Amino acid sequence: MRGLSIILALLLGACAASPPPPTDDSLYRGLGELPGITRIVEGMLLNAARNPRITHHFADVDIERLRDKLIEQICVEAGGPCVYTGDSMEESHKGLNIDRGDFNALVEDLIDAMDAEGVAVPVQNRLLARLAAMRGQIIGR
Repeated sequence: MRGLSIILALLLGACAASPPPPTDDSLYRGLGELPGITRIVEGMLLNAARNPRITHHFADVDIERLRDKLIEQICVEAGGPCVYTGDSMEESHKGLNIDRGDFNALVEDLIDAMDAEGVAVPVQNRLLARLAAMRGQIIGR
């Protein structure tokens, strides 16, 4: 199922524009609301820190700010009550030269974090589809 989630995210990201935030909070609730999203983001960042494919991208990053902005962003994308106060995806990734492999590695780290939190695969796929829409704003910047 993991491969299917990654493929879904990449296919949707290749052709989708950023959709408006959801009008219901079912995805937000499925992720465990703010406490669940916080644990997922923290797990993903810990996974990324141990991932030799991408850990170098985080060497000079204010990890606490990144954590906070990721929590805000996922909360918004999931239909939660948060407000995203960070930079645009283009601005955040400018000059980082993120490639498809880097993007895929972080998606895998996110999936592992959601698995660790017991998030159901259909819920994972809903979040990945929303985040995949940002792919073009991240890769090759």
